[in-house]
Amino acid sequence: MIEQEQEERVPEIAITGDLTEHESELTSQLLDIEPGSACTLYFDSPGGSPYCAMSLMTLIRLRGLRATGIVTGECSSAALWPFAACERRLVTAYSILLFHPMKWQSEESVGLSEAAEWARHFGQLEKNMDELLADLFGVSREVMSSWINPGRYISGSELAGAGLAELISTADIATGTGIMLPSTISTRPTNKPKLRQSQ
Repeated sequence: MIEQEQEERVPEIAITGDLTEHESELTSQLLDIEPGSACTLYFDSPGGSPYCAMSLMTLIRLRGLRATGIVTGECSSAALWPFAACERRLVTAYSILLFHPMKWQSEESVGLSEAAEWARHFGQLEKNMDELLADLFGVSREVMSSWINPGRYISGSELAGAGLAELISTADIATGTGIMLPSTISTRPTNKPKLRQSQ
């Protein structure tokens, strides 16, 4: 009986702190989950490298993980991409998500031509990733642009109000109803984000 319960348990991963500092560990944890399986990701992260964000998001989507993402605190900047890749997204009224233009820096000394090429590349990367974020969340690129530029804090209530996440009520938090028990995870419907065709 105990072995059966362990087999049925949905893997849980905490995505906390800077994504870049924990990329290796998070990648390993995602790869430990069988392709096509369910998992739960808990977010409290200010972001990190956009490349790390792309990698985690790509692993979730290409491996067909049926991920439930829950913002327990903050989910900002680069952390938005793996959260948006989740089939089911949950937030509380106290969750906060910061959408803003990408920032980049180099700690190495580079020549003028290399710096110019990096700026060109990063400008294109930012445009492509902003469009992908809109597609993952299932909103228009105009709406996403209005959140990103010049940068907005979106509350959990606002995100749920836009139809992009489910709102965990304060009553559920206060009473500790255990809404994430396995029986409730498996019976809840999920809406898989539809990606737009590349143009």
